[in-house]
Amino acid sequence: MPTNIPNPTDASIILTYRCPMRCVMCNIWKNPTDKKEEIQASDLKSLPQLRFINLTGGEPFIREDLPEIVEECYKHTSRIVISTSGWFEDRVIALAQRFPNIGIRISIEGLSQKNDELRGREGGFDKGLRTLLTLKQMGLKDIGFGCTVSNNNSADMLSLYQLSLSLGMEFATAAFHNSYYFHKDDNRITNRDEVCHNFEQLIEWQLKEKHPKSWFRAWFNMGLINYIEGGRRMLPCEAGSANFFIDPWGEVYPCNGMEERYWKDSMGNIHEQDFMQIWQSKKAEDVREKVRRCPKNCWMVGTASPVMHKYIKFPLRWALKNKWRSIRGKAACLDKTWCDVGQDPCQGDLRETF
Repeated sequence: MPTNIPNPTDASIILTYRCPMRCVMCNIWKNPTDKKEEIQASDLKSLPQLRFINLTGGEPFIREDLPEIVEECYKHTSRIVISTSGWFEDRVIALAQRFPNIGIRISIEGLSQKNDELRGREGGFDKGLRTLLTLKQMGLKDIGFGCTVSNNNSADMLSLYQLSLSLGMEFATAAFHNSYYFHKDDNRITNRDEVCHNFEQLIEWQLKEKHPKSWFRAWFNMGLINYIEGGRRMLPCEAGSANFFIDPWGEVYPCNGMEERYWKDSMGNIHEQDFMQIWQSKKAEDVREKVRRCPKNCWMVGTASPVMHKYIKFPLRWALKNKWRSIRGKAACLDKTWCDVGQDPCQGDLRETF
């Protein structure tokens, strides 16, 4: 049994696959969980101390026992962020009143018409924005937009960024992808030039901001351009070492980007073992070995953020150089360099077989 495995720092807990939205890039809503089978707050008692926990779904606020889950999670971390559509406005506000330090990211895929088209529910944009405005009025600090860029919404992404900036809110980005989690295998960006150009504009704007966090986000967004263009991810994936996912049935996975056509494997189930027994098991090490040779080139914040912290010299060097360029009125240098930190050369080679 491995004994020298560092404790994880980041966790994503998928509370449910139930969801009121009907997103075109995600089929979770067609594959809902039975609420009687979903993990409970008591199932999370064996989690270690963590830097960060993301509660996600499906739609987390569909869970009527979400406050109990949040209360348990705060025993294991000082920072929790919930990813939500904002559809259940009253529940979001009630939870924020009980936990004023909670982080909330509302998934909005564009301005009103585009968002409601992509998320499949009329009025979704209005609900999401109204919820954010109410949270801001309440004094919450860790709130903002989460935008997943797919085909034909990257221009709206820029408008959402400007809106978030004017409101003093966070702005998180992603590019859609395929995974078992979304039950999709046809998510492909077909207008790459337009999308990459709009990400380049976003990077220029983020470098103009005063907060260093935005400069690191610019580096992350350069990684999204690299991903869209089909390049190898700039830093290695260490899913299952720095971070983990728990699904609604209690299975512990390294990430949510796996596809069965490549591989999909669980480290263990928290209903059967305490978390640290799973984390230090031979089975978990076997999964980590598969991650080291995973052929996918995913670039998602859940697996990119931990390695950006671990190998900080690479994004830091880029951020400082390009902030200086921005101050002098020069365009950012988008040198999407593969950072060699000793990772397995097989990782991210985009093979069609595993």
